[in-house]
Amino acid sequence: MNDVERPSKEEMKAETASITVLQRERGFLDGPKSRSEEFMTLFRVVVDFLRGFRTLHFVGPCVTVFGSARTPVGSKYYELAREMGAAVARLGFTVMTGGGPGIMEAANRGAREAGGCSIGCNIKLPHEQAPNPYLDREVTMHYFFVRKTLLIKYSYAFIVMPGGAGTLDELFEALTLIQTGKLKNFPVVVMGVEYWKHQIEMLGTMVKEGTISPTDLDLIYVTDSVEEAIAHIRERAIKPFGLKPKMPKSWPWLGERALRASTPPTR
Repeated sequence: MNDVERPSKEEMKAETASITVLQRERGFLDGPKSRSEEFMTLFRVVVDFLRGFRTLHFVGPCVTVFGSARTPVGSKYYELAREMGAAVARLGFTVMTGGGPGIMEAANRGAREAGGCSIGCNIKLPHEQAPNPYLDREVTMHYFFVRKTLLIKYSYAFIVMPGGAGTLDELFEALTLIQTGKLKNFPVVVMGVEYWKHQIEMLGTMVKEGTISPTDLDLIYVTDSVEEAIAHIRERAIKPFGLKPKMPKSWPWLGERALRASTPPTR
């Protein structure tokens, strides 16, 4: 007999459901379908947005931290994100991430340890990206574009840690929205001078070729210093817009509840 451990029925069911969701999303751009199929796609997108709006309405002004899910615990970038999360929480903002492991976990962990509010906007994948254990509130989305919208919608600054294709997508989404005036000129802080140097050089090339304006380079602040990053956020997000981090009032009769930060763990 083979002693290889078999997955449980619950695990198999969850795997099947995730694969079904992925197949549905892959068909999202396959071209016209029947009217009923198109309506159901629209309905699922609306449900994703509705769930996100309802969960995140009371999180207060956020600062979103983008970064890799693959960064190991204890690495220098993990610890930098953890320190960054704590500093943002002490500034008075809710720390929002994609809710998964790696950099996201580190930033949420730092916020939790500093006694601040910690939020995750997770994504459902075939091989589950489980929410990290440092979240005061989380919502899991089916569609990446809905998730990305929510990560930007509630934030007044964006911190970009080392990451991969997803992080680049999030960085340039924020920059494009600011560049085109769809989003106010909130600060975009890129952490990791050495890591991001080739991307920053590429932006310089774009300026030389005339595909972006020289002033677009001012939209990014690149540093390795948490203190400099916080000073930049204070200068570019709090002072110009008069932001005073506060929670909107909830209506309990609608099942709404305001966010309360968890007590930081004792050491």
